Amino acid sequence: FPIKGQGTVLTGTCLSGSIQSNDIVEFPTLATQKKIKGMQMFRRKVDRVSQGDRAGICVSNFDPNLMERGVIASPGCIKLVKGALAVVRKVRYFKGALKSGTKFHVSIGHNTVMATVTFWGAREIAERLRNTEYCDTMDASDTVDVGGRDKIKSVGKKKGNGVDEGLLVGHSSLGEQMDGLPRLRFDYNEDFIQQDKFLEVLEAESSGNESDNTNGKTSTPKTSSGDGGGDENIPLTPLHWAVLDFQTPVYCPLDSLVIGSRLDSDVTYANACRLAFSGRLVEKFDASKDWSRVRLYTTKEKCGSICRLGDAHRRDDDGKIVRYEVYGTDLFKKETNMAQFVGLHVETDKKGEVGVIQSSFGTSGKFRVHFPAGTEARDGDKLFLRFRRYANDPDKGIHQTSTLPKARMGTRVANSKKEKKPPGSASSRGKQGQQSKKAASPNNTTKNDKVPAKTIPDGKVKSSELTGEISALKGEVLDNGKHTVAIVSGLFGPEVNIREKVGIKVKVLTTNDIGSISGPFGKAGKCKVSFDDGVLAPVGTKVMFLSS
Repeated sequence: FPIKGQGTVLTGTCLSGSIQSNDIVEFPTLATQKKIKGMQMFRRKVDRVSQGDRAGICVSNFDPNLMERGVIASPGCIKLVKGALAVVRKVRYFKGALKSGTKFHVSIGHNTVMATVTFWGAREIAERLRNTEYCDTMDASDTVDVGGRDKIKSVGKKKGNGVDEGLLVGHSSLGEQMDGLPRLRFDYNEDFIQQDKFLEVLEAESSGNESDNTNGKTSTPKTSSGDGGGDENIPLTPLHWAVLDFQTPVYCPLDSLVIGSRLDSDVTYANACRLAFSGRLVEKFDASKDWSRVRLYTTKEKCGSICRLGDAHRRDDDGKIVRYEVYGTDLFKKETNMAQFVGLHVETDKKGEVGVIQSSFGTSGKFRVHFPAGTEARDGDKLFLRFRRYANDPDKGIHQTSTLPKARMGTRVANSKKEKKPPGSASSRGKQGQQSKKAASPNNTTKNDKVPAKTIPDGKVKSSELTGEISALKGEVLDNGKHTVAIVSGLFGPEVNIREKVGIKVKVLTTNDIGSISGPFGKAGKCKVSFDDGVLAPVGTKVMFLSS
């Protein structure tokens, strides 16, 4: 309002910093500056007004009709922003979901504009608050203990152990921890899991963090007044980072209170809440430039299996039998260029067993993995390739956070018997051919030579002379945990037509499970054996033909 002979008086509250008589103030929305002639607080003249003070400020040569409500500040303090980064929390009485990319009515100061909002960072903020005693200030200033709580120091000059009354950069009348909205500094070097909506509840992490209830949810702060609440037993929703992309640029100071609403939503009930979230404005955000700096990622996982084990070693420190090399399959296609995956980490089901892909193995997509600390995994166990892909990475590279364990040495275990070669191997086929020739030659046959059942020309099988072993378990898993199909090697040679042997009964020596040959498996003399009641014997168990 104007005062004749004095100027125009502006009344309001000092949100941050301080001001003195004869200082220059700026009207950002009008792009003009004026000089302060005098100030009053409750009808008393004062020379200085600080944060939180209610005062009247007299300026000269200003038309009061130009502005009804607004903000004034020191020159250059308030900028016109197209977007902002804020820390927000959902109003718990708002029933709808908050999806990223949705448009909200956002109120900042005396302005309400439409903005597109994107949410993320709930898990990372919760982890930060659990690991720190107090929140980082926006200007990275220290803290001092005042009245049993942390109070933010000023950026200005210190006087003894107190706080200077100078300008508090980024601080406002919202207070230190109003409505469960702490002051947080955003770190562009931090990684964040990408979210498609606001997470109202965080699942408990498996890292052993304490929770204050028994339903598997992480602890959340409670309030008696935040979010417009009144029940102190209702927990607050998790904090999130949010980018506000304004349709119309606005003038607003840092640390302003922001309120997001759905004023255009259909209201079925008269008392339905349309205030969606509230928060603090942290810093300016230009969506065209700053999005590429935010490290948002999605987790990926590919699963393969072990198809072959390396030499067995006895680990020196604990005496366990482990393998330092295994061979995997079903993780890559045969046409995949393995060079881009060499050096990546793979893991087994057992926690802590991490290996590194060293090279390809053959031309069918198999690969060789080295475990520095050894692995107790067996043939057929799963291998997992876990990695991250960053949304703003133009190269779409593969990023991993796992680390290789420290190397643990071991001594190779010497077999008492010569290891039997798989029936399909080259050396096995060579020996079988030599034995067949020797058996077929009358000059080379002696009374001590025995012709294996697998090389009998007429294909008849003598159960008393030959046993095989289970090389893999296949088929469905029954309710009792047994497999319905086993792959058996050693019963036939590669030259035998196994289809003619379908229906022959075989018996597992250790469990007495009885099955029947259902067909060949590959071209190395292996066969499929079906068990109606299932088989529980492990790989390597001996089997024999059932006597007729």
